[in-house]
Formats: sequence, structure tokens, C-alpha cells
Amino acid sequence: MISRVINSLFNFYYILLIIRIFLTWIPNIDWYQQPFAFMRAITDPFLNIFRGIIPPIGGMLDISPILAFFMLQALQIAINWLLAGFGL
Repeated sequence: MISRVINSLFNFYYILLIIRIFLTWIPNIDWYQQPFAFMRAITDPFLNIFRGIIPPIGGMLDISPILAFFMLQALQIAINWLLAGFGL
């Protein structure tokens, strides 16, 4: 039961990240208005970790979300492995 809830939360966060990435292609979005401010507040702290590691290519192409997805998936696998070890 607990692992299902955690996997659902991870899936929800994956969806938020994908929507956030696609919305960056729309130049007229005001990121300080709702619901965009909420999405930015939830996703940017995690993405900023990887933006510091991989700077944008040519100043425009940000490939740091790729690394973020790999790390998020690794974290999900590790948590599931730990929960399985405890029988949850």
C-alpha cells in the first residue's frame, strides 16, 4: 500500500516535470501567475540542482532535465527497494 502511494507521488512529479519542460517552449507564459507559479515552485528547486551541474548548451538548450529524470528514477527504485526490504 505504501509503495503504491509513493509510486503515485513519483508519477505525479514526473508529469509535473514534463509539463514544466513543455511550457518552457511557450515564451508568453507569466511564471508568476497561478497555476504556473505553483508548478515553478514545485519543480524548479529539483531542476536547479542539475542546472548547476549541466549549463545550457549555447545558452538556450537546457538538457539538465534529462539528468534530473535519471536521478528521480534512481531515487524511486532505491525507495521501492528499501520498502520491499521492510515488506511494505
